[in-house]
Amino acid sequence: MKPQKGKCLKTDGSPDFPVLHGHAAGIDVGNAEHYVAVPPGSDPQPVQRFGSFTADLHRMAHWLKSCGIQTVVMQATGVYWIALFEVLQTYGFQVQVVNAQHTKNLPGRKTDVQECQWLQKLHTFGLLNASFRPAEDINVLRSYLRQRENLVTGASICVQHMQKALTQMNLQLANVISDITGVTGMAILRAIVDGERDPRRLAALKHKQIHASPQEIARSLEGHWRPELIFVLAQNLALYDFYLASIEQCDHRIQSHLSTLRSKVDASTQPMPASRHHRKIRKHGPRFDLRQQLYRIAGVDLTQIDGFDVQIAQSVISEIGVDMSCWPSEHHFASWLGLCPDNRSSGGKVLKRGTRHVVNRAATALRIAAWNLIRSQSALGAKFRRLRSRLGAPKAITAMAHQLARLVYRMLKFGHAFVDRGQQYYEQKYRLQQRKWLEKQAAAFNLQLVPLPGVTQ
Repeated sequence: MKPQKGKCLKTDGSPDFPVLHGHAAGIDVGNAEHYVAVPPGSDPQPVQRFGSFTADLHRMAHWLKSCGIQTVVMQATGVYWIALFEVLQTYGFQVQVVNAQHTKNLPGRKTDVQECQWLQKLHTFGLLNASFRPAEDINVLRSYLRQRENLVTGASICVQHMQKALTQMNLQLANVISDITGVTGMAILRAIVDGERDPRRLAALKHKQIHASPQEIARSLEGHWRPELIFVLAQNLALYDFYLASIEQCDHRIQSHLSTLRSKVDASTQPMPASRHHRKIRKHGPRFDLRQQLYRIAGVDLTQIDGFDVQIAQSVISEIGVDMSCWPSEHHFASWLGLCPDNRSSGGKVLKRGTRHVVNRAATALRIAAWNLIRSQSALGAKFRRLRSRLGAPKAITAMAHQLARLVYRMLKFGHAFVDRGQQYYEQKYRLQQRKWLEKQAAAFNLQLVPLPGVTQ
């Protein structure tokens, strides 16, 4: 049988792909041990197994050096790859971390030895794309912010447990006070834990800004004082205080690290623009001027974009950094975030147009910002409401998150400031587009649009 035209086959029948990385190694990362494959001929044993201790990782690096390896590829397996990644980078290797979904083996070939050999072969021919990893200073900021997010989540769980204990004792404090973790709520909870049971004395602790009367608060605090639930309430209150103290410590670390990052603008010559939005500060938000710090390191103020607040801006910057050179264009950036249609076609027909399933915190933050546009009196808000009425909320959120991603890319890469043309400008532009479309449709049927007398165009 003759080979197909346009393909060059080796003597063994395999396609002769161009070798892009001749000195490449593949590593199958695991929890306790790593399997490493180098090109045949580099070593009498081209596949070797190493442990996961630090000494084993250095021994692996020395062996790769002796084999003449220049570039290494590994899968992003949990967090097991991070220590190995850092050690190999210190030895001067070009290390690439790839998505495990892109390196799936053929059925029946799943072993650790064959996995590392398969990775090495794919990387040799340049068939793997490296995953994005921000700069080291952004990685440090991301670790702090993710830990802060975990602490806020833990504090919220404690509040839920306290609310559950109160409800089980039929103490309906949440029905008369909107936030039990406010000044009045915390004063009442601490008094209950300290042994106070008189509803009138507890109601006397209310703040002057509480709209409910002392009589209403006292009636809501008439319940069944069960010792085991008081114990649960006391422990969760102590945990809540611990989480708040930990969040404050984390804020100090974040502020200290942000001050060490390189500035893109001089605040004395290019002051930060005034805020366009008057949003309420989140309850567990940072207690320092985070917006000023983000403006200094990014060179632009992302909170000027409608739908963005300072915590959404910090989530985006901590996940992608401020260097947009990793993505050639805004389309590549939106595709990496999973905000572009993934058109899957077969036989000349598109089978699926939905977006890819991508777990990305930056994309999640952009979707939250898109939903914040629901009541925005801006061009972005008007467009989101139109898309929501036509496509539904899920698709409209994805579409607006895509546009917000493109705005973020332009601002961070080119230093452009965001300019809102206003809701009226967008409505006029959309009306003009609709008129042009109607004129085109009418011309296709040899018709002509005639405006009604007395109607404003």
